[in-house]
Amino acid sequence: MKVVLVPGFSQTGRSWNRVVDVLPTAITAHTVDVPLGLDFVDTAHQLGDLGGKAVYVGYSMGGRLCLRLALDRPDIVERLVLISATPGIADAEARAARLRSDEDLALDVQRDGAEAFLERWLDQALFATLTREQAAVEARIRHDAVLMHQLRALGQGVMDPLWDRLDQLTAPVALMVGELDEKYVAIAAQMHERIAQSSVHVVAGVGHAVHLEHPGAIAEALGA
Repeated sequence: MKVVLVPGFSQTGRSWNRVVDVLPTAITAHTVDVPLGLDFVDTAHQLGDLGGKAVYVGYSMGGRLCLRLALDRPDIVERLVLISATPGIADAEARAARLRSDEDLALDVQRDGAEAFLERWLDQALFATLTREQAAVEARIRHDAVLMHQLRALGQGVMDPLWDRLDQLTAPVALMVGELDEKYVAIAAQMHERIAQSSVHVVAGVGHAVHLEHPGAIAEALGA
């Protein structure tokens, strides 16, 4: 089985190393970096060009991109594993507020630089259960322009919400969330109601970054 692993915001393909190390031998894993310089839709499609026909696994931002790819290119997405991912923000006002917030973050990167920004980013409550080692800081993007691009072009504020298209998914979908990440547990449950071929996997004792905190859980989901 061929699997394409797509990282989240500020991460590179190397963030999947601990997952790759525990994958069953029957799985051929391809880690990718998120393409640069494109808008959200074109980035999703470029991932498909890079990965080809495969099972796609995406974390957070990477999960949103994989979801868009599966909806637009069902011919190449055999199965989806979405980790702490969302179909976007349905409410227009909330989406506009997120767009402004992401722009503020991009300006923070421009003002303070990638290193200082990443320190603050990983200090969020969202990652409270993530140890420094698990955070794989060495595998994070340190290029200011790349972080700013991801915030401006690939964030939830700029993304067209996909809630109303979830019933169009033809590939089986595994929705993975950490037990301690209550917001995304609720989102996964709502997505499950709309996706015919879906299952929810709540991983005990971990937060948002399931693949970093419990890489074995990803391997188990892919081996199932």
